[in-house]
Amino acid sequence: MMRHLILLLTLALCWAAPARADDISASARGVVRIVTIAVVGDEVVGFGHGSGFAVAPNRVVTNAHVVELASRYPDNVVIGVVPSEGDKSFQGRLIAIDPDRDLALIEFSGVRLPTLAIYTGAVAEGDALIALGYPGNVDLATARSAADFINPQSPVRSQGNFSGNRRLGNTSVLIHTAAIARGNSGGPLLDRCGRVLGVNTAQTNGDSGDSSFGFAVSAAELAAFLAEAKQPASTVTVPCTTVEQQMAQDRDAAEAERLAAEERARVEAARADAQRQEAMAQARASNAAARENFMAGAAVLLVLGALCLGGGGLLLSRGRQREAIWVAAGGGVLFLGAVALFISRPTFDETKVVPLPADNGTGTGSTAAPAPAGRMVCKLVPERSRVILSKTDDVTLDFGADGCVNGRTQYAEAGRNWQRILVPDQEQTVSVLDYDPATQTYTNTRYLLSAEEMGKARKLRSEVKLKSCSTDQAARAGMATQQQQIRASLPQVYNEKLVYRCAAGN
Repeated sequence: MMRHLILLLTLALCWAAPARADDISASARGVVRIVTIAVVGDEVVGFGHGSGFAVAPNRVVTNAHVVELASRYPDNVVIGVVPSEGDKSFQGRLIAIDPDRDLALIEFSGVRLPTLAIYTGAVAEGDALIALGYPGNVDLATARSAADFINPQSPVRSQGNFSGNRRLGNTSVLIHTAAIARGNSGGPLLDRCGRVLGVNTAQTNGDSGDSSFGFAVSAAELAAFLAEAKQPASTVTVPCTTVEQQMAQDRDAAEAERLAAEERARVEAARADAQRQEAMAQARASNAAARENFMAGAAVLLVLGALCLGGGGLLLSRGRQREAIWVAAGGGVLFLGAVALFISRPTFDETKVVPLPADNGTGTGSTAAPAPAGRMVCKLVPERSRVILSKTDDVTLDFGADGCVNGRTQYAEAGRNWQRILVPDQEQTVSVLDYDPATQTYTNTRYLLSAEEMGKARKLRSEVKLKSCSTDQAARAGMATQQQQIRASLPQVYNEKLVYRCAAGN
């Protein structure tokens, strides 16, 4: 009985736990082990290793001291780049080094790595942060052979807090409490969203019992080094928002939109009722006027009929019988006309009253959602977005009436929205693009996936038959069905969500 109770409690806690996007695991796919092998003749005379991370698909940053021998003896030292995924390692080439900042840039070929973004905003003391890398003490404890140092495996993560800013010589560094060791050198120090705060470079000596602290070259120094090396890199200034916080904001926004929709519906219902009452009053007034006209006409005919009968009697008294008959007959017709006109007077039937057309503010009387057509400029809404990697520049969309965007990308109907799922060949990211024409909101929801997950998504993408813009509704419906299969294969929780508000643009 107790085991069943514990199991039920465990399941309840699992169900109650908030959904979480593991941004650190996503960043870990761009972290590499850097191996240096010194060779004299055919003999290996030296071996060293550290960590690094991708700032471009084929370039990684590490510490200068990790590859210092390669810079001094380029003909005798081989640099190896070992990714965290796959089954191969690759030879690298040193293309930039700055011993003062303790940073180096290595280029390689044969694989494209997911890149990490650099966070250039402020970091507050006490903020949580994570170190990723390949600590030597872990390797020594787990390695079975030298081959284990060049076999791809995921980096080790450790968590700590930001303790302050200092300078080592002329270099700005961050002090932190995340556990690092020899081998972590060159690895990234990340915030909770997986953005690079610094490059781990050294640690204090805790052998005497003092607390151990780590030092990381600051993001500002890293950005300056990359600029001098003419290496573009992704930078982000938007503060980190956890996916739990963002999902709570999404729920709040959805609730606000629901309440706003209910209020609009209430106002619309009140306006429709007022319009119906106005139409009813107009119909009653029109009916009353028509009844009065019918009754007045009947009264006139009745009077004329009476005069005709009186005139017929007068003619008969004077011996003019023929004329009297005709006049009397005319009077009878007028009497009958008066009766018919009175009986046919209109009655009021409110069920036949047609309300006035609703005015949605455009003067057209239509309440339908606007068609997604025309050129628009979409601007990021920061408070509704979770930015961990992407640029936040404006997005220009030229939306055709059939969901053809910018003349080349076909979107499919998804309820009242238009949607397209992008599964690229060269990136480990799936993007769900959604445009809501009713609110003119454009959303890019991004999932940072492993190589295995991307393989599955690409296989599903290959089944999408519609590759270019089309006016064929059946083809678009088929694409929508196939896209939903891709959507169902994605994690329940996204990594990044960019929300834009669109407006007509030139």
